Amino acid sequence: MSAASRVRVRLPAPLRVLASVPSEVTVVVPGPVTQRAVLDAIEEAHPCLRGTIRDQASGRRRAFIRFFVHESDLSDLGPDEPLPRNVADGVEPFVVIGAMAGG
Repeated sequence: MSAASRVRVRLPAPLRVLASVPSEVTVVVPGPVTQRAVLDAIEEAHPCLRGTIRDQASGRRRAFIRFFVHESDLSDLGPDEPLPRNVADGVEPFVVIGAMAGG
């Protein structure tokens, strides 16, 4: 069994306002550090964010939400694939970005 990890998560402004949190929060992830585990921890700590980052019924990432670590886009990584070690170690934040669209 993996030890709990303290994961830094950077949220976009609209979600920070909704949850009344600073730009970066820390969540405790009890097992392997995956997208699913990090998002579960965020939603557990901040229930008002349920359904904002991923669809509540399917668990899939919302279309205009992207996930980054450093400069790497991890949005298409499977939800149960391990995130990079530097995220699990708290060195780099898991960054949630609200993508923009338009012409």
